[in-house]
Amino acid sequence: MLLRSAIDGDKEFAESLRRIVHENLGMEIAEFAIKAGISPSTLYKAVSEGRSPNLRTLRSIVNCIDEIEGSTKGEFIAVIAARFVLDRIEERTIDIDGGKVNVREYPATNIEEVILAAIRSEEDGARAIVCAPIVVSTVERFVHLPIVTISPKSSVIEAIKTAAKKASM
Repeated sequence: MLLRSAIDGDKEFAESLRRIVHENLGMEIAEFAIKAGISPSTLYKAVSEGRSPNLRTLRSIVNCIDEIEGSTKGEFIAVIAARFVLDRIEERTIDIDGGKVNVREYPATNIEEVILAAIRSEEDGARAIVCAPIVVSTVERFVHLPIVTISPKSSVIEAIKTAAKKASM
């Protein structure tokens, strides 16, 4: 998606990168820049001023996103929730019975965004989805993955562990 937007234009690239860093990765631009080994000012210029990054910078951005998301597709649990819920997830990799399970966040604020996030997470290779109970019946109509709900009595992490077990991870 990011590379497609780079071809479309500087404005499209800036918007796509901002969305990926903030929403998908749950990071600030400066934090992401440091992790990618890029000067924060260089990344701010690309995102705020719509300047084209050079090829080396673009490679660093893409490699960092792959590393953070876990480049092994299909080996993650998708969590679809409002940003304030996702902000409570501190781990990107969770230890479950001696193994590691990657977690990928999909922010959503309305039912349409939940449906799109569910479809996108399945296309991205999710093994299971964790979401709110109120949207489960809708999500089940659009994807063919195990779905576990977040309930007030258990944490998001416990729901992820349950999803991983259901997905045989």
